[in-house]
Amino acid sequence: MTFFRSSRTVLLLLALAGASTVVRSQQPAPSTPPPQQQSDVRIEITNESGQPPKYAVPDFVAASSDADTIAATKIVGEVLWNDLDFEREFYLIPRDTYGSIPPAKSITDVPFDRWKELGADGLVIGSVQKTPDGNMRVVVRLFSVRSQQSVFSREYTGPASNPRFFAHTISDEIHQNQRALRGVARTRLTFSSDRDRERVTNTVENRQVKEVYISDYDGANQRRVTVNRTLNITPTWSPDGRSIAYTSYRRGFPDIFISLIFEGTLQNPTASKGQNWLPAWSPDGTQIAFTSNRDGNAELYVMNRDGSNVRRVTNNPAIDTTPTWSPTGQQIAFTSDRSGGPQVYVMGADGLNIRRISTDSNCDRATWSPAPFNELAFVCRTGGGNDIKVYDFERTEMRQITNGEGSNESPAYSPNGKHIAFTSTRSGKTQIYTVGRDGKGIRQVTKVGNNFFPDWSR
Repeated sequence: MTFFRSSRTVLLLLALAGASTVVRSQQPAPSTPPPQQQSDVRIEITNESGQPPKYAVPDFVAASSDADTIAATKIVGEVLWNDLDFEREFYLIPRDTYGSIPPAKSITDVPFDRWKELGADGLVIGSVQKTPDGNMRVVVRLFSVRSQQSVFSREYTGPASNPRFFAHTISDEIHQNQRALRGVARTRLTFSSDRDRERVTNTVENRQVKEVYISDYDGANQRRVTVNRTLNITPTWSPDGRSIAYTSYRRGFPDIFISLIFEGTLQNPTASKGQNWLPAWSPDGTQIAFTSNRDGNAELYVMNRDGSNVRRVTNNPAIDTTPTWSPTGQQIAFTSDRSGGPQVYVMGADGLNIRRISTDSNCDRATWSPAPFNELAFVCRTGGGNDIKVYDFERTEMRQITNGEGSNESPAYSPNGKHIAFTSTRSGKTQIYTVGRDGKGIRQVTKVGNNFFPDWSR
């Protein structure tokens, strides 16, 4: 678990000497969806038996003959299938069953009778074309197979360098159109990783560097953010998705830094004010809650994003740490050992009205779900390892979503609250996985090195 314990003055894992850091931006700023044309009438595709509708997503049609376009048709189709399947709102008919159906020659030449025989309720047909200026144009239609009617129609134009982004955009908009659901296909993860196999400098023991990384929600496009060859842990996205706050030992002790990843700049809002760790953004991005020993004991504090207006919100001889904000910003959950061992508590953002939530042995690392759910996910010791449990505030009941396969820690909710990212040792090393809030649909995200402390962009 991640409950930090030591003397009264130092409460993080290890005091490691740091190195100078250059923060690098390795991708452009978050893109807005490509220009699109929207249909005006919303018609929902259903399944006659009342089950989730069955969707088919074949390769898109190449509307130009160059190699890049032909390759993009397959990428868009495969990624879109995976994106739609991830939310589990539809049943996705496996793509390896499509072989007997002749491919569409265009988005208007569709063998609906054959897709009906396969059992499809919805059919996504699209085309990809390179434009004269070198961009890519993607046209997509979602058809009701029974009525042969187009219920969703879009056209996108954008850079040809990232066909995955077209698929992600289409998936999110189909989920919004058909299910009034905010999909997560365009969201990203941040996490800490030792995959670079570098040794921390200026230490006696051979300790591996941990650097901050980002990736697409499904683990694609993994890119390094920090490059300071020290311990960089507990990264967390700002609500606008443009910054990552994290704990770094680059100066030999834990302190909070903010990487503005698209500007390539670095901020240190807690500079020269004790040891500080575990930053947590408020929902509006204007404040950060964190743990600090600046007054001698590990307590929780809240500050403005720029480090101003610091105020202490806990005052207890025990260790108070790992804050997480409620979606309204009115409450903070945290870990404390004031009852003898680490447990999860909730209090007002002003530090008042503290109450204990967890009851199992040794619970830590709570994360608050976004609306419409009102839940806390956290880690509890179970047998020889840890598992993730969820407390439902409305029902005042607990459920467990991992069940002893490896040791499972560091839960983080997706922006729509339907999924949780977490770490697990079930494959041997520590890797990041995602799972539905019901404990179903587990997927492995990382495979290289050991990876820790995931956080999901909002």
